Amino acid sequence: MRETLFNWLGQDLTGATCLDLFAGSGALGFEAASRGAKRVVMVERDRAACAALEKNIQALGARQVELARTDALEFVRRDTGEYDVIFLDPPFSADHWSRLIPLLPPRLAAEGRVYCESGAPVAWPEGWTVLKEGRAGHVAYQLVARTQD
Repeated sequence: MRETLFNWLGQDLTGATCLDLFAGSGALGFEAASRGAKRVVMVERDRAACAALEKNIQALGARQVELARTDALEFVRRDTGEYDVIFLDPPFSADHWSRLIPLLPPRLAAEGRVYCESGAPVAWPEGWTVLKEGRAGHVAYQLVARTQD
């Protein structure tokens, strides 16, 4: 899925700003950093996952990666950043979508993209366009953009 995602986004993310909500292992954020993203913000609330992320940031010398140990929804509510790519991989057992989607528009750059993984395809409301989608086993994934007025 990761290979497909970065084929969709283009292999070079030089200069991009990325937000990896629900970072977990940080695989998507680290991949973006390795492809030239100038800033990657990883958000994770789990203490053990954060410790592993911090260790990997240090080991990789990934200075463009910032780690925020907090709840993803709270982060998006108070953050003022604007991102070219937002990665969303929330726990499948929690229904974050109805609360998360309305918080995304101010965080997404004009030509920005949202990549999401979920147990079933997300039903995006009016104002969003699914550009690409696929399925791998039990995971549905989508690349989405805001509809331009």
